[in-house]
Parts: sequence; structure tokens; C-alpha cells
Amino acid sequence: MVDAFRMHIMQTKELGTCPVRQIGGCSFFYMRISNVYIVIVVSSNANVACAFKFVVEAVALFKSYFGGSFDEDAIRNNFVLIYELLDEIMDFGYPQNLSPEILKLYITQEGVRSPFSSKPLDRPVPNATLQVTGAVGWRREGLVYKKNEVFLDIVESVNLLMSSKGSVLRCDVTGKVLMKCFLSGMPDLKLGLNDKIGLEKESQLKSRPTKSGKTIELDDVTFHQCVNLTRFNSEKTVSFVPPDGEFELMKYRITEGVNLPFRVLPTIKELGRTRMEVNVKVKSVFGAKMFALGVVIKIPVPKQTAKASFQVTSGRAKYNPSIDSLVWKIKKFPGQTESTLSAEVELISTIAEKKSWTRPPIQMEFQVPMFTASGLRVRFLKVWEKSGYNTVEWVRYITKAGSYEIRC
Repeated sequence: MVDAFRMHIMQTKELGTCPVRQIGGCSFFYMRISNVYIVIVVSSNANVACAFKFVVEAVALFKSYFGGSFDEDAIRNNFVLIYELLDEIMDFGYPQNLSPEILKLYITQEGVRSPFSSKPLDRPVPNATLQVTGAVGWRREGLVYKKNEVFLDIVESVNLLMSSKGSVLRCDVTGKVLMKCFLSGMPDLKLGLNDKIGLEKESQLKSRPTKSGKTIELDDVTFHQCVNLTRFNSEKTVSFVPPDGEFELMKYRITEGVNLPFRVLPTIKELGRTRMEVNVKVKSVFGAKMFALGVVIKIPVPKQTAKASFQVTSGRAKYNPSIDSLVWKIKKFPGQTESTLSAEVELISTIAEKKSWTRPPIQMEFQVPMFTASGLRVRFLKVWEKSGYNTVEWVRYITKAGSYEIRC
């Protein structure tokens, strides 16, 4: 199998085209991490997504043992440990427990760490059997904090393709709920969002009509393993016993009712063979009390551009020949305001016949704190623990640009 992979995949030009290849009666799933290829070989119709997820989790596990590095030297130095870990994380082709915190409870051998590793050693904790076999394998007992705090971030990425006249051709939002928990004991958390299904279910259980206000429909929701799916299916509330520290609670996607943070109206005129006029108007659509940070607008220009002169109402602009774009940067963009850029672009006149310029789309980068493009809001975050301690909850919203493109 090793020879087949080396001859038919590594030594061909098709290496980077597809991570799944079939040779004979076998399928090869492979991934390159630093200078190492990780290859999974199957002879049946296996779940490819599960296989790649297993590889990613396994590499994260190895890194936690090797002090953050995973390369050829780390593998040579930790050969025996890798065999021992593989014996635990997969049985008969089925993935098992890949949590570093739990595996370190009973595989206590420390890996040979890279001399450049700055990651501190994780100390193993007792009571391994309970965590491996119990229902709450992602959290150990006996945690104590002087101050009990929960941090919740809703981070969204807006993907947009807009026409030059301002009409939306394609739009969706991908979001994730990130949490950081510093809670004592074994707390039970309940999270309420303004999603349509959850609010309707709550009104049915309480036998009263839903309150007026914006509700949103979440698509393609995936949860962390700590979420009680039985309760979610019956009550439509997200209840869970959280892992200690930082983790991703859920991911979602929204395709309807997206609030676009910015509208961009470009006008590009080609004046003969040696000049162009570029006018771009950017309007922030979010609330007047909010603001966007790190706004970058990249306006494409032809390769034969010689120089450009600018007039901007805010921020700074310059021509970047390495990416064939005019780059306009605004550090802070207040809500419900407009900014404009006017540029005169001089082109190098060529004797060769001029090819028509394809006009790639304008690209935009930004971050808008305390704003969600989907309209998702946290209605409540309740923490219950048998000792009855008080907690401090922090909630933050951030919207970023994913693929935010405007045709010109």
C-alpha cells in the first residue's frame, strides 16, 4: 500500500488535485501536515468526512503529547507512543475516544518534546475510569474557581456576491457560538436564542403566544458533543454540561433575512487605452451607535497600471501592484455613514493588441463588533449548579467578512 501511494499519487502531478484517490480495489484518503503525509486506506465504501475528521483530531492529540509539534522528527522520536495512542483511538476501523484530556489520564507517558516547544506540560488528573465510561467524559470533577465566569461569543462570517447596481446575487451567513467557561463543580447550562423553532416550542410548552420580535431560521446546525440532543429535540433548548475552558458550542448557517453590514456602489470607466476613472461609494447599513473596524476594500485594476491618484473622504488608499488592486483602508467606519473614493488610474500603453479586461470583483474585509448579520441574539444564558454559586455571564457579537464580493 505504501508503494502504491508513493508511485501512483506522490510521484504524479495530480497530488494536489483531490485528497481521495482510488487505485485498484482500494481508496486512499490523504492529508499533508508540515512534511508528513497521513494516509487512510479503505477497501469498502467508508465515510470520507468521518475519516478526515479522525485525522484532524488525531493530529491535535499527537501535538498535545509532543508539545505542539507534528513533523518527521516528532514521529521518529515518539514511535512507541504513537503506536500506543493508535491502539486506543481506533478499534477495528471505528474511531474511539480522541480527547487529549482523557487519554492523558491513563496513557501517562510523556512524548519526546521538541526543543522549540513552548507549550507547558499538561498535568494528568485522577479518576480516569469515571471519565472514560461516564456520560460526561469531557469534564473532570472537582474543579474550583474563585470567580465563576462564562464568556460567550457569537462570531459570524458574511458571504456575499453583489452586482454593480447593488442587487444581491448570492448571500449567506455562517456562524459559530464560542464559549469559555471557568465554572466550579458540574454546572448545567441552558442557552436560549431567538431562533424561530425554539421560540415556537417554548410558547407551546408554556401555553402562551410568542412575543413579537425578530425570529430567525437556523440551517445546518451542528453541536459540540456536550449538548443534550434529546432535550434539544423535545424542548428545542440548548442545554449542556460545558467542558472546562474554551470550546465551540455550535455552528450554523443562515440563508434568508440577512442584514448586510455594507452596501458598495462602484463605477469604473475606461477612458481610452491609457486612463481609467474609479468611483466607489461605501455605505454602512448597521446602527448609528455601532462601528466597523479594520475595513479594507480591494478594487481590481488592469495589470498594465502605472500609477494612481486618489481622493478619499475617509481613510487612506494606495495602489498595490503585487495584487493589481487599489487598496482602501479605513480604521474605524461609523454606522449609517457614507465614504467615497475617487481615483484616476494611468495605464501603460502597449503596442500589442489589448485584451479585454475581465473586471474581477471588488473584495472587502471588515469586523463589526456587537452586530450580527443574521439577527441572532442570546435571550438567556442560565447556569445551575447544586452549590448555588453566583456567576458572571459575558456575551459578545462579532460579524466578519467571509467572501464579500461586489462585481464592478
